[in-house]
Amino acid sequence: MLVSSVSGVGSDEALIAIDRADSAIVLAYRAVLEAEGAGANVSGLLEELNFGAEALATANMLYRVGNFGEAVNFADLCYDSVVDVAAKADEAVRLAEFEGKRQFYVTSAASTLGVCCVVLGGVFGWRVFKRRYFRRVLETKPEVVSNES
Repeated sequence: MLVSSVSGVGSDEALIAIDRADSAIVLAYRAVLEAEGAGANVSGLLEELNFGAEALATANMLYRVGNFGEAVNFADLCYDSVVDVAAKADEAVRLAEFEGKRQFYVTSAASTLGVCCVVLGGVFGWRVFKRRYFRRVLETKPEVVSNES
C-alpha cells in the first residue's frame, strides 16, 4: 500500500492497463497466426510479440506484488510494442497474397511456354523424321520377284 499511495496509481488503473495490453497481445497473435497461415514471413513480428509478452508478464508480476505504478508502465510498454503488429501482419498477408499471385502467373506462363515448346518440337521432329523416312523408302530399289505359278 505504501508503494501505490506514493506513485498515485491504484490497483484498478493497473488492472485496466494490463487488460488493455493483454487484449492487444491476443489480437496481435491472431493477426500473426493468420499471416503465417497465408505464407508470410512473420519472424520479425514474432520478435515484437515476444518482447510485448515479456513486458506483459513483468506487468502481471509487478501487479501481484503490489507495485502498481511499474505494472502500469510495463503494461503500457507491452501495448506500445504490439499495437502496430496487427497492422504489420495485415500488410504481410497482402504481400504474401501478392507474391502468391505473382508466382502463380509466372508458373502458368512458364508451363504454357514449356507445353508450346514440347508440341512445336514434336511437330518439327515428326516432320524431319517423316521426310527422312520417305527419302529412305524412295531411295531403295525394288526387287523383281518372279511369279512361279
